[in-house]
Amino acid sequence: MSLLINGKWIETDERISVFNKYNGEEIGQVSVASKEHIRQAVQSSRQAMKEHPLSMEDRYRILSRTSELLLQHRDPMAELIAKEAGKPLAEAKMEVTRAARTFLISAEEAKRISGEMVPLASGELVAKLAFTLRKPIGVVCAISPFNYPINLVAHKVGPAIAAGNAFVLKPATTTPFTAIRLLQLMQEAGLPDGYGHLVTGGGSTVGEWLLQEEGFSFYTFTGSPRVGKHLKEAIGLRPCTLELGSNSATVVHGDADIDYAAERCARTAFNNAGQVCISVQRIMVHKDVKQRFLAKMVEMTKSLLVGDPMNPSTEVGPMISELDAARAEEWIREAVEAGAQLLCGGTRIGTMVQPTVLSDVPFHAKLCVEEAFAPVVVVNSYSSLDEAIAMVNNSKYGLQGGLFTRSLEVMIKCAHEIHVGGLMVNETSAFRSDEMPYGGVKESGIGREGPRYTIQEMTEMKLVVIHK
Repeated sequence: MSLLINGKWIETDERISVFNKYNGEEIGQVSVASKEHIRQAVQSSRQAMKEHPLSMEDRYRILSRTSELLLQHRDPMAELIAKEAGKPLAEAKMEVTRAARTFLISAEEAKRISGEMVPLASGELVAKLAFTLRKPIGVVCAISPFNYPINLVAHKVGPAIAAGNAFVLKPATTTPFTAIRLLQLMQEAGLPDGYGHLVTGGGSTVGEWLLQEEGFSFYTFTGSPRVGKHLKEAIGLRPCTLELGSNSATVVHGDADIDYAAERCARTAFNNAGQVCISVQRIMVHKDVKQRFLAKMVEMTKSLLVGDPMNPSTEVGPMISELDAARAEEWIREAVEAGAQLLCGGTRIGTMVQPTVLSDVPFHAKLCVEEAFAPVVVVNSYSSLDEAIAMVNNSKYGLQGGLFTRSLEVMIKCAHEIHVGGLMVNETSAFRSDEMPYGGVKESGIGREGPRYTIQEMTEMKLVVIHK
């Protein structure tokens, strides 16, 4: 089963193979959708929303039941993620648990959607009453990435249903089976025909057809800035949420708990082989504590178990493809040739890149400028807090940042002056809790995820004025 169109799972003659990211074995094949499949999905979505609108109770029931089913099927779902995404099994189990929570939060927020009273001026308007309503925006197009194949889908389709919308989902072609299984569970949870659709295929074909389809009212996309910019140009005035990545920075000030900061940086720089939008990529450490920090950071990094993601003890698994792994290896080589110090890692076998720590990396190197999306972290030093803030802000991205310090003054200054969508104090940039607003500035995107905030994006405000 590959394509879900109006409640029915169908197959097509054209297929795409999906491979185990660790050993390269074929997991299975999925069908490739046609332009007609997309048209049918949008048409049935619009019809379902018109003829059978979901009540608040319906939305809550579907989403809360999906949450329950995910927890019941956590282990086999996690094994599927480990195979098709290469994510270590322990991380995959955590992701399924988070997705269940995302659906539960969405279910609860479905009961809280409301407008507000609007005070009007005095005088002749005193006999008038004004208030706003929140109405479903329409059919949602959800395009999700490979790195969180269930939780980032949950962050798109959960709020869509909570807001009363139907959706058409296109998962990443490298990790489609997790999304397929999720949609099966949503059907089991009572998702009506027409409210959830799934199409698979390449971005240059199926992805383009989704952008060309005029029946969508909202787009939610997680991926590269290049594709995000193209999406925004293609859809015109229609609203969207775009989460486009980062090269996230964490500042370790001289007064911080250095051992704790190093441990947290080592633990969160290499989650999912560094293939996380808010993964720690750039670390700015005060010059007085740099050597102590590096000693602990390197020690922790070398202790990480690298290997088969199906091994419950594995902490760092493969990258999504050998092409991406080779790119990471090339960027590491470029940095070293430019004068960086390679402190550990730096080697690659196939899709496996050893967790890598570099120091004194030139600011023009790709590892400081672009998003690595790999198990690589760079550590540079600074002398003053103003210098550190400038180093963090010297980026075209601005998703999240981290800061370690004991000083309230430093916290407040950084909160005001570091230009990111979220600043995590005494934690790294990689912290995320699924109920919080999540999104960035600059080329990291527009809009916010987090069920409550996504629901706001996926509903339209309507003003009602009652005249006496």
